[in-house]
Amino acid sequence: MQLNLKKPICFFDLETTGINISKDRVVEISILKVFPNGNKESKTWLVNPEMPIPAETSAIHGITDEKVANEPTFKALSKEINAMIKDCDLAGFNSNRFDIPLLAEEMLRAEVDFDMKNRVAIDVQTIFHKMEQRTLSAAYKFYCDQSLENAHSAEADTMATYEVLKAQIERYEDLENDTKFLAEFSAHKKFSDFAGFIAYNKEGVECFSFGKHKGKAVEDVLDKEPGYFGWLLNADFPLYTKKVLTAIKLRAFNNKI
Repeated sequence: MQLNLKKPICFFDLETTGINISKDRVVEISILKVFPNGNKESKTWLVNPEMPIPAETSAIHGITDEKVANEPTFKALSKEINAMIKDCDLAGFNSNRFDIPLLAEEMLRAEVDFDMKNRVAIDVQTIFHKMEQRTLSAAYKFYCDQSLENAHSAEADTMATYEVLKAQIERYEDLENDTKFLAEFSAHKKFSDFAGFIAYNKEGVECFSFGKHKGKAVEDVLDKEPGYFGWLLNADFPLYTKKVLTAIKLRAFNNKI
């Protein structure tokens, strides 16, 4: 089966020094470019991240400081990588939440402009999660190893949900047995930036999702407190977040003209 493509699509994956989008660096990038006619080309680069690779990370992907010591930096490779993905759609596994945001940071750090305005992104992990059964019955069987009798009766579903949550807390060390934590962990928000510092509210307005202005419209805050914009640009925020903030500020300025 051949993909029905209107333009080339680049499947890609990153190996990195860690999972912090704004601070960690790429140590390996692999790209498979698929053309509308079915032709393919692929390229893989080892990358010197210009920072130590933690031992626990090397244990996962097998890439050590010694292995990349003589490899080019991302900045040195950035134009070649950009040429390969330019005007292409993107695809990956968990790419919307990790690979694309981190790639954007590396590109912007290398002074190569990067945005998603004229391309789409396919996250194969999201398709997997949406297509495979994610019902309460499936969760009850997976977490509690029991079949849910009388599924879709309110009482049975309620009791099963309670048992599943307890089993999840027991299973995953990252989950805190705290209602506020669990509520925030299970919330779904739509963000304007990759890192989640600027969220859309119910009206589709960009709002800060952190700090003293949490929940307030970005445009209103930047208008009433101009110095805050300068602080944000100089603080340790991802470059793509700063790019989004700058775009919002410019949009507000142009609307006033």
